[in-house]
Amino acid sequence: MKPTLQVRLSQHLALTPQLQQSIRLLQLSTLELHQEVEQMLEQNPFLEPEEDHSPFEFVAPERATRDEQEAASGTAGDTADEPAGVDGAEFGTTERDDWENGTERDDFDGIRELPSSSSAGAGGDEDGPDAQDRNSLAPSLQDHLRGQLAGMRLAPADAAAVHVLIESLDDDGYLDGSLDEIAERLAESLGITTPEGREELLDQLRCGLKWLQSMEPAGVGASCLGECLALQLRDKPACAARECAIAIAGAHLELLARRDMKKLAAATGCDEATVKAAQALIVACEPKPGRPFARSDNRIVVPDVIVQKAGRQWKAVLNPDVMPKLRVSDLYAQAVRGQRGNGQSGLSARLQEARWFIRNIQQRFDTILRVSQAIVERQKAFFSHGEIAMKPLVLREIADELGLHESTISRVTTAKYMATPFGTFELKYFFGSSLNTDAGGNASSTAVRALIKQFVAAEDSKKPLSDSQIADMLEEQGIQVARRTVAKYREALKIAPANLRKAL
Repeated sequence: MKPTLQVRLSQHLALTPQLQQSIRLLQLSTLELHQEVEQMLEQNPFLEPEEDHSPFEFVAPERATRDEQEAASGTAGDTADEPAGVDGAEFGTTERDDWENGTERDDFDGIRELPSSSSAGAGGDEDGPDAQDRNSLAPSLQDHLRGQLAGMRLAPADAAAVHVLIESLDDDGYLDGSLDEIAERLAESLGITTPEGREELLDQLRCGLKWLQSMEPAGVGASCLGECLALQLRDKPACAARECAIAIAGAHLELLARRDMKKLAAATGCDEATVKAAQALIVACEPKPGRPFARSDNRIVVPDVIVQKAGRQWKAVLNPDVMPKLRVSDLYAQAVRGQRGNGQSGLSARLQEARWFIRNIQQRFDTILRVSQAIVERQKAFFSHGEIAMKPLVLREIADELGLHESTISRVTTAKYMATPFGTFELKYFFGSSLNTDAGGNASSTAVRALIKQFVAAEDSKKPLSDSQIADMLEEQGIQVARRTVAKYREALKIAPANLRKAL
């Protein structure tokens, strides 16, 4: 083939490093931005925090309620040049999840209403440094069991077996695999290859398991949900209901989750009164013995934007305490200016990099504020009446209003939070699909979910509303929703079907 030269004219978009940085900063969360700023402060000597300030000052949302002027000056510069464990099979996981879905108090209030010490840490009173200190000092399940083991006078072989099993528990207090699998892993680590040695090791683990299952909390060391419940039930006073409950835990939990009392009575040979008493005993058990010792992850969400009411208007204000307080070092900048033309191009580039970084951060927050204010204007009713007044909104509407691309709006609304009178929400929360109404308008899917929640909360527990009845009630409100759509929204709200919400 003969080589030839050709000239072609084409157009393409080239992203400059500054534009790439601007896009990357826009999609970062507050924590990621914090890390980015710390990294840039270490790498660029021309960048420094403002005097008497750290780059970030995180405070609780209720403290961040300054006026707009103070918020707008949060990053302004002073000079004209400066812009503002072991991977084992989890036995009983599916069965436990089914039990949770059928009996947790959050989903089906009629079945399980016992307090959980792990859920207490999620409340508003358990945040802040004190809660974190308590969380770090709280013993783990393994520590709790080791403390009991230390007080038991066991033979060295039995104590070693119990210790191995304690280390093989998952966060819920279940064995992370069967005894055979645990013995296999242990034999490999100890170099035991003979069948006799492996069988002896398995016998020691069986003996250790009995000691482990006698410890507190009751039910620890089980391999499945049924065994966990049976271990707890055996500690209760002997009666016909207890024996019935043990039989149900062993083979009929699926019928219990469906509340099929007639089939339970036939399967266990007990009358319905005994079955109901057995159900009460099972409900009083803890399906996850390790839950009280779980290390709760208390993450405080600091809002990027705070919505305040000024007169009759709602206004979005940037939270000044999440904005980096940065500036270009005057000392280094003047030194570079004085050495211009003397081979200082590398330092000049670092100085320009610092200025671009501050400018891109300011642009990031300006864009967040513009998008947030546009959301506030579209969702005024929400800030006065709550989620039931939410209007349908899509990214394209905000993009067209602000002259931005939809991808930019998507970046802005991801991992950015807004503090409102009804709580702190991600900006994406204010966007939702629309449903037709009889009046020819549209209703937000968020508002429809809020209505479904209200209907279920006000229903008669003895005659709970079916999905079809909820759809009919929504139609009476002028909202056209299919039964399957109601079912989808109900499941998203973690509301059980009507047959499981019915009080016995």
